[in-house]
Amino acid sequence: MKYVNNEKTDKKYNKLKVGSLFAGVGGICQAFKNAGFEVIWANEIDPNACKTYECNHRKTHLFAKSIEDLTKDELQKYGQIDILTAGFPCQPFSLAGHRLGFDDPRGKLFFNFITILKWTQPKAFFLENVKNIMSHNEGKTIEKIRTSIENCGYSFIPFVLKASDYSKIPQARERTYMVGFKGESRKDDEQILTKLFEPPQEVKTIYPFSHFLEEDSVLESDFYTSDSEISQKIRKNVIKPNTFYQYRRYYVRENKSNMCPTLTANMGSGGHNVPIILDKNIPRKLTPKECFNFQGFPRTFKLPNNVNRSQLYKQAGNAVVVPVVESIATQIKKVLEQANDNESSRGRAQYK
Repeated sequence: MKYVNNEKTDKKYNKLKVGSLFAGVGGICQAFKNAGFEVIWANEIDPNACKTYECNHRKTHLFAKSIEDLTKDELQKYGQIDILTAGFPCQPFSLAGHRLGFDDPRGKLFFNFITILKWTQPKAFFLENVKNIMSHNEGKTIEKIRTSIENCGYSFIPFVLKASDYSKIPQARERTYMVGFKGESRKDDEQILTKLFEPPQEVKTIYPFSHFLEEDSVLESDFYTSDSEISQKIRKNVIKPNTFYQYRRYYVRENKSNMCPTLTANMGSGGHNVPIILDKNIPRKLTPKECFNFQGFPRTFKLPNNVNRSQLYKQAGNAVVVPVVESIATQIKKVLEQANDNESSRGRAQYK
């Protein structure tokens, strides 16, 4: 699949180093690797996600425990990082959750990211969360995040991107991304690097969803052929080929835009938010492997045999759209490399 960009390298520069928090199965890590970064260490608490991560990122040290249990000393053993990334828990801020924000224990974990940002002092950071975090609690949540980050001495650039507009992935997934650079908080009038950073450009073409299907991953149980009430309802409503549908607990919805609906963590359990297509005139749900494909993971991405399918669906739903993050990572890399060039030029000028 041509949208995969396998770890581009540039011999002119040493690879910039990444530490990754709330790493999940490594979608953000994969994106930064594709953009030419080296991921030194990552942290994830979910044991099933850790299994998938370790299958695919063997050169990265994984701290398989809570972020609350990380120590400054153990992180420093792996040397200085240039970028700190985090896809911190989205449930406290999501429209699909209770929206308790920082009153939710998972929401409070954002402040562990702040602690580690202070410990590691990277040149830049990257954060990802749900679109709704921008308006959560009447805008107070995003302002709290901004203030916390600026108090650490970093600039704060939040923006929302839709996957189908900024990659060739036909998924209507909107997410908030946050980027910032060290020494450029709002108190710094210059903000040279911050002004250099530009969000990715829109992509004009996307792949048809047939590019992402993988017949070898389909099981007989993926088809809705039984006499159950749910199967009958789905067969009655899923009637058009080359069209996406979604089963939403009580009803079947045709996706009029013909985009893959936003993949969610609960799509593999209890019959909610299940993405469905018509395959050989029989409705079936997307397989876990196909869900990872629709998140832009490479075809070579491995799904471990010792993790059940419901967990794999959860992992895919919790992941990022890899090419979107890769395009952001590429922009961050351009800024840091330009800053490095400028610093080198100033150094040479001093000796003339």
